[in-house]
Parts: sequence; structure tokens; C-alpha cells
Amino acid sequence: MNIFLTGSTGFLGGKLIKNLVSNSSHSVYVLVRNVEKGERIKSTFTPEEQGRIHLIKGDITLPSCGLSSKDLLTVMNKVDTFYHLAALVKFDLDLREELFAVNYEGTKHALELATEIGAKAFHYVSTAYTVGKRTRGVEELYDPDVAYNNPYEESKVKSEHLVFSYADKMDVSIFRPSIIVGDSKTGEADSEFTLYGFMRALDLFKRKVNRRQAGQEMTYRLVANKEGTSNLVPVDYVADILALAATEAERNHIYNITNPYPPKNIDLLNMLKQALQFDNLSVVEDASNYELNPAEEKLNCMVDVFNDYLAGAIQFEDTNTQKLIKHSPLEHLNMSEVTVKMIMNAYFETQLVKG
Repeated sequence: MNIFLTGSTGFLGGKLIKNLVSNSSHSVYVLVRNVEKGERIKSTFTPEEQGRIHLIKGDITLPSCGLSSKDLLTVMNKVDTFYHLAALVKFDLDLREELFAVNYEGTKHALELATEIGAKAFHYVSTAYTVGKRTRGVEELYDPDVAYNNPYEESKVKSEHLVFSYADKMDVSIFRPSIIVGDSKTGEADSEFTLYGFMRALDLFKRKVNRRQAGQEMTYRLVANKEGTSNLVPVDYVADILALAATEAERNHIYNITNPYPPKNIDLLNMLKQALQFDNLSVVEDASNYELNPAEEKLNCMVDVFNDYLAGAIQFEDTNTQKLIKHSPLEHLNMSEVTVKMIMNAYFETQLVKG
């Protein structure tokens, strides 16, 4: 197969390229803004695999994703499957315009390019959190006109509807991973967002308070729903399912790539305390009966963009995903506490090496 990818130099994209070219004869056309970064990733493959990886300079925020006339001719009527992974993953309310420019307009440009070059199938990587404020996630489109937790979710919901509006031009499907974390076997991660942003904020806070003797002796309260859950999925599980989709995805289907047994937030935060060696951190559910001190206010403000995800306990259906993997070597996710701890520890060990 000839496969086109956007967002493939990111955390998930590199894993997906590996899955697509290893032990196969697929050729992959990789859209890159930064050709040097693309070349560095390409250099990690075998010489034979490198011969099947073709870098194409472009930018999803531009019409036709910024492809030159020459590159358009290179892929014209050759692409079997088009994967659109590129996205901006930030939750800040003041970034709404930027989020829609990348996530919605970028998806529109990707769809137009896929149509222009005659791609047969379009796989859109969205997020399980298009579920918004609901307590149950289904493998269907959600109402784009209700309120969502942040503009990131809103941009992805509307992009999903946009993808399905092209179903008369090519086969379309949507894949919704939840919170992507490190590799389930090695813990390897390269992430600047979601759980890692939360861990970084706690680590930074701990370092600041530990500079003061008095700070080391205090207890700091983090407000979170103890019964809430965090739906973590390892990057290799997501990449494995996406690679399988190249040949097995059904048209007009939505696939939740989620964790059927997500850890409770209280357990996750206790694991974080251990990994950080931050014993004077405590979790409380209700701060209405007392005042948080200034340091605690600062701590809670540092992680306030994650509050909606610390409060919920969403149950996700993944019937379509189970059907997709049923006749493959892939097993339905069962992520143990040992694996979660390993992924956390691997991240913090990497940070120690860096700095």
C-alpha cells in the first residue's frame, strides 16, 4: 500500500511509521514542516525501510497542506490510505483561535488534499474526550452544539463531523485514543502534554517548595475527585491499532482506543507521589470547608487545565475496536498498575538524565 501521513514526526506518529514499514512492503509519504527533523527520524530505520519512507514538505494550516506542484504529482492517484494525526493538544481557553486553525482548518485542508490526490480511505485521529461533559463515551458522533470542557475538545468534535461530511468522496473512519502515555514495554515517551504536563507541574512545584526548609515540612493539598479515573492508553497499543486500520478499518466507523480498566485518580496520584518522592502531597475532594494556603492555591492553579479530567469517571465503549483486533495478534488492553508505575518512573528517570 501507499500511505500518506500528517503529524507523523510527533509522539505517536513515529511509532506508527515504524509499524507501517516494518515487516511489510508499504511505502509511506510523510508530511513534515521541518525536513531536518524528518530526516533524523528517517535515519533510525534500516536502509531498506528508508527507501520506502518519502518526506514531503508541507503544513496542514495551508491549502493542499502546502504541497508543491511537484509533490502533488508525486502522490497523485497513488495513495491508498491517508492518516491525519497532526493536531494541537492544549486546553487553554485563550488558545481557541489557534486550536481551530490547526485542528479544524488543518483537518479541512487534509481532507481536501486527500480528495484532490484521489486517496481511497481517510483515517482521522481524534480524541476520546470529544465525549465532553458526558459520563459515557460511545463510538458515534457527538452533538457539536453542546458545551464542552475546553476549545480543544470542541475543535475535535467539529473536525469529526467535517470528516464524516466527506464520506461520499472516500472511505472515512475516526480513531479516538484517550490519554496517550509511554510504551507499555519500555516506558519510552516523548510527550509535552496531557499526563506528562501534569507530572511536570507537580515536579516543578515540589522542587520550588523543597528549596525552603519550612516548605519541606508542610503538607500541600491538591483538589481532585478521588473516585474519578484517568483513562491512560500506552502509545504502542494506539499505534498497533492504527497500523491494523490500514487494511482492516471499516468505512464510516468510529473506534474508541481506550482503557477498559482505568486507574482511579487517587491511586494514580499516590503512584505519582512515590515516583516524585513527594510524601507531603495530599489529595482532598472538597476545599469548601477550609481555605487553601497561598502555596496550595499556586499548586492547584498550575494544574487547573487538567481539573476536568481529574474530576470525571467516564466509561468508554470500545466494541468497534474489539471487533477490529479480534482476528489479529493484538490483545484488548489490560494495563496493570505495574505498567503504569514503570511508565511514570521511566519519565522521571529521563528528566533526571536531562537535567
